[in-house]
Amino acid sequence: MEEKVSPESSDPGVASSGSDALREPPGSAKAGRVWLLGAGPGDPDLITYRGVLLLGQAEVVLHDALSHPELLDLCPQAEIVDVGKRYGKRATPQAEITEQILSYARAGKRVVRLKGGDPILFARGSEEALALAESGIPFEIVPGVTSAVAASGFAGIPLTHRDASSSVTFITGSDREGKEWSPDAWKKLATATGTICVYMGMRRIEAITQAVMDGGRHPETPAAVIRWGARPNQRTVTGTLRTIAKLALDANLSSPAIIVIGEVVSMREKLRWYDNKPLFGKKVLVARPRHQALDTARALRARSAQPLIFPAIEILTSPDPARLEEAVSTAHTYDWVLFTSANGVTEFFRAADALGKDARLFGSARVGVIGPKTGDALRARSIRPDLQAPRFVAEELVTALLAQEPKPRRVLLPRALSAREVIPEELRKVGIFVNVVPAYETRSAQGSVADELRRAVMEEADVVLLTSSSMVESVANCLGRDAPDLLADKTVACIGPITAETARLRGIRVDVSAEIYTIEGALDALEAHFGERAH
Repeated sequence: MEEKVSPESSDPGVASSGSDALREPPGSAKAGRVWLLGAGPGDPDLITYRGVLLLGQAEVVLHDALSHPELLDLCPQAEIVDVGKRYGKRATPQAEITEQILSYARAGKRVVRLKGGDPILFARGSEEALALAESGIPFEIVPGVTSAVAASGFAGIPLTHRDASSSVTFITGSDREGKEWSPDAWKKLATATGTICVYMGMRRIEAITQAVMDGGRHPETPAAVIRWGARPNQRTVTGTLRTIAKLALDANLSSPAIIVIGEVVSMREKLRWYDNKPLFGKKVLVARPRHQALDTARALRARSAQPLIFPAIEILTSPDPARLEEAVSTAHTYDWVLFTSANGVTEFFRAADALGKDARLFGSARVGVIGPKTGDALRARSIRPDLQAPRFVAEELVTALLAQEPKPRRVLLPRALSAREVIPEELRKVGIFVNVVPAYETRSAQGSVADELRRAVMEEADVVLLTSSSMVESVANCLGRDAPDLLADKTVACIGPITAETARLRGIRVDVSAEIYTIEGALDALEAHFGERAH
């Protein structure tokens, strides 16, 4: 059984089940408790494993402006409170934030205070912790990756190197009351450390760099400004201590940004790895329901792209639930049960759960799937598929099935209400009985959802990723009659030839069609496409 770390343990090596992550001590009445949790910067995958556990079981989450919004998908059960502070805009005062934390905890809630970066490094987590301690409310501090470490790493700038810098100093551009540090303070720092990382210093970058030079650091010392570190919209400008302020201002770089000063900056030319990927900064429209798009979004971020999730499709339950329940109850009477999508698996087992059934419902029937994602959905139910189409399309599944011994006589096909008829038509041609049962229904997004998708295509997206024929139809329906024109200046990528052909039939030009019919295959093809264009 998987072991997970319990927040209640005083020994970080003591393990307990994940369901115990926010458990109260044995024998105690329910009491409030607070976790001051570092969200990490930029990429939401940089949050710690412990942070994921805590978010999944929190009752209240108070988050700031720099924690990635996708992290809130990890806590659908929680009350979400936005207490973000944004420079130049009306913000929730710190005293009010602290009082909210105390109030929720006094009400017996399990509270996660989600803060970008690390909760106590140049953040107000330590002040919140003091207030909790003075109020007698149990709390824990859960570290996070701080922004300077992540931003420099994603920019290819090591903060230390034994040949260039053996020390690093983190400092803010203002003191505890928001007042400016004196030039004398910067002069003292100038030669006292190898690498200087300045948080929140963009408003004073000219004064800061001048003071560091006045303190004795050579004007030709390499320097960099990194804005929105560890995100697909990261921007990095490099220069020298003498030039970096002007270069950054000319590039319109502003907060949130980190200033890095030191010889280590010169290593970026060889070590940059994130912002030279083919998909870096590309905004890729993913037109799937949000809960189904998260794996795709993660895969895009891993390739330095920025996912834009705007669902073009609504997944509805079976239009004939009685037939689906009958199919579940009689699945054991078929030779094969075929699944052509993860949605089909989900809805089939939703019906099975309602009937009190589990994986044993298949009896001696064998199970086939069209592709790996569908197979993964079955494995999540502890079922290993007996057959998977070699190239993840209906035609290949038919060919693979007909090669099986003994030859199937009865096949159950739970699928979408509207789908390609290749599987039932081809199997019936050779005398196989096929029972097609609508497990779910897809419908093009409507109203404001369709309007939002249309706006995203027109104003934001660089790439539109189409992963099925039904998605093509839904995107085209959302965009309306002028869909081909709206997509004319976008890069349109399809997961395979069937999807691409559907797009062409709707008048949509296809730029990229994957040779391996998976999300990873489509992203490989996109990288090859943009890589070729760059040369």
